[in-house]
Amino acid sequence: MVVLSNQSALNELFLAKTCNPSTVFTEVPEVDLSHPDAKTIMVKACQEIGLFKLVNHGIPLEVITRLENEALKFFTQSQSHKDKAGPPDPFGYGSKRIGTNGDMGWVEYLLLSTNPDIVSPKTVQLFNQNPQSLRLCVEEYIEEMKKICCEVLEEIGDGLGLGRRKNVFSRMIREERSDSCFRVNRYPACEELKEEIALSGRNLIGFGEHTDPQILSVLRSNNTSGLQICLPDGTWASIPPDHSSFFINVGDLLQVMSNGRFKSVKHRVLADSRLSRLSMIYFGGPSLEEKIAPLPSLVSKEEESLYRELTWREYKNAAYKSRLSDDRITLFHKSSNT
Repeated sequence: MVVLSNQSALNELFLAKTCNPSTVFTEVPEVDLSHPDAKTIMVKACQEIGLFKLVNHGIPLEVITRLENEALKFFTQSQSHKDKAGPPDPFGYGSKRIGTNGDMGWVEYLLLSTNPDIVSPKTVQLFNQNPQSLRLCVEEYIEEMKKICCEVLEEIGDGLGLGRRKNVFSRMIREERSDSCFRVNRYPACEELKEEIALSGRNLIGFGEHTDPQILSVLRSNNTSGLQICLPDGTWASIPPDHSSFFINVGDLLQVMSNGRFKSVKHRVLADSRLSRLSMIYFGGPSLEEKIAPLPSLVSKEEESLYRELTWREYKNAAYKSRLSDDRITLFHKSSNT
């Protein structure tokens, strides 16, 4: 569980005034990779809302279930046991504090690098203090996520008319030094705040509004709701959960490389006072030295390149010094200073 300390302080940190969405967004585009129109649907979804749902994905249900069960075993252990794998460095176990810049949420999490060459003392501690099955399930799941992420990116490249260069995005994920990462978030139920939430009309913030800085994110959650996206008109809408499918989010780097054609979707998670939510997210990223800029083939003669070139290391370092809700992609704008 997430430990309650000072009740009034907790209320200020987690009960935020947010506009309750007037609708549940039921028009999330669904993509079946075996369908001949899959790439067209994906490109349209990336342009219009920056998110789509992947169905009939071929990932064995047992791979998903095994990791979910192992993650729940970890999160339901004593706080003192979990704290041995934290605080994050940035990898490892964290609770309530998201990053180092003051962002807070009603969440506990595991953040792991997918690069075996990156050795985090907190990750080593995590796997040493827990059954080997946790590590094996994580590795198995990450491998499946990497495959599906690359397949989606190649379909998108094909849909953009890149032809033989359709792997321009996926090769960044496949690279040995890819700086991808994997996150498991648990948003505990909180019966203690149920009445106050109802009376105040406020929401319990699990993870504040943000965009994902990488190329593409692959999200899977249990059947507890909570995910919301910011629609093009600025309103927030809830995404119905679907534990059998994956939600694909456009990240900042894909917006830049598409010269703004694709939209890095702003999203957040509202925790549920009655039900626990568990989500698992693969963030597909390039190597730290990869140069990111609009692809020339995606900048028409009538257009200008909207973004300057930055390495992923430069953008990542600057982005992670900001708050979650900051418009971090402005770091790529040509008028920005380094």
